[in-house]
Amino acid sequence: MTFKRVFLALLALALLVTVYFWAALNWSYSSGERAGWIQKLSKKGWICKTWEGELALVSIPGSATVEKFPFTVANDAVAAELTEVMGKRVTLHYEEKVGLPTSCFGETRHYVTKVAVANDISLSPGVVVHTNPAAPAASAASAGAN
Repeated sequence: MTFKRVFLALLALALLVTVYFWAALNWSYSSGERAGWIQKLSKKGWICKTWEGELALVSIPGSATVEKFPFTVANDAVAAELTEVMGKRVTLHYEEKVGLPTSCFGETRHYVTKVAVANDISLSPGVVVHTNPAAPAASAASAGAN
């Protein structure tokens, strides 16, 4: 009789732990986007390998201080996309996961799910620098035609 109770208690505990991890991995505390330049991306870990990176954020152009946004990537396909756009200004969509007890799931709370190349750099409200190299050439060609 006691063996059965111990077994049921362990089974219930295992079920609770499983539900907790499922909820922590599938529920987001917050989500958002950050724009900047990918400064570092590497696959790290002794047993659980995760992609860890840093995004350099520049709040004021020409500023000497650079804020870094550390992030984790769980999906290998997203990590491959990040590798392809290194050196370009990008926008990262992330989800913040709270309550994961170990670093086996990642070293940060911010999990990147999407990446997009940012073609415009906003200097201030109403002032935008276009980084698309084809745009100035097309404007010059149309100006010369007039």
